Amino acid sequence: MPGVKTIVAIGSGKGGVGKTTIAVNLALALARLGHRTGLLDADVYGPNVPLMLGTSTTPRVVGENRIEPLDVFGIKVLSVGFLNPGDKPLVWRGPMLHSIIKQFLQQVEWGELDYMVVDLPPGTGDVAISLIQTVPLSGAIVVSTPSDVSLQDARKAIEMFRQVKVEIAGIVENMGTFTCPHCGKEIDIFSTGGVERTAKQFGIPYLGAVELDPEIRKGGDTGHPVALGGEDYPHAKSFYQFAHRVVAGLEDLRSRVAEPVIRIQ
Repeated sequence: MPGVKTIVAIGSGKGGVGKTTIAVNLALALARLGHRTGLLDADVYGPNVPLMLGTSTTPRVVGENRIEPLDVFGIKVLSVGFLNPGDKPLVWRGPMLHSIIKQFLQQVEWGELDYMVVDLPPGTGDVAISLIQTVPLSGAIVVSTPSDVSLQDARKAIEMFRQVKVEIAGIVENMGTFTCPHCGKEIDIFSTGGVERTAKQFGIPYLGAVELDPEIRKGGDTGHPVALGGEDYPHAKSFYQFAHRVVAGLEDLRSRVAEPVIRIQ
């Protein structure tokens, strides 16, 4: 994609693990760390990005049938939820899904971006494959809770990315430790340690953990994600730590891919 330096896909093997929350707050954190950032909501079946960013504006069509993404909180955003608002579902088969993903990538005025964060639908189906076939991904991030049920599907997502030759930038734990507001005790509601063990098992980077925090849920529901509070905001610190690791991990992937080949004469 001309002008877009780095494209990172956020995926998961199953729904309900907070993948979109991770994608939205990562994009906002990257922007506040000084990177030109875009967010593509490719979860066509459940486009939650408009709600999480508190906007439902329809993007403008410019030029010859090209789309201008919205500028929300300093990031460029596009979602099928802007084009199909409300509760009406998109009942589409593979060819239509491939078409809309291709259009969102190639017929949108994204401009110059350092990072494009792509929120994939859960699972290993058509949309992920269409994205991989359309643009070269710089890397993929898998999101999982520490529970065995979630990790069983996260492992499938890891294997899917490997089968289609996409480098994995790492795996992040979401909804990990919950701190009781009354006694201050940490409670492992969805178990503990499973995501880090999976990272070691598959030889991929462990990108850290995001706590189970009511403020994170509130931020997503009200269209004011916690990452807007900045790096020093207590409820957003884990997202900024995660963002720093993502930047470092993608730089490492890029340097390894770009290593020169030494030819012996």
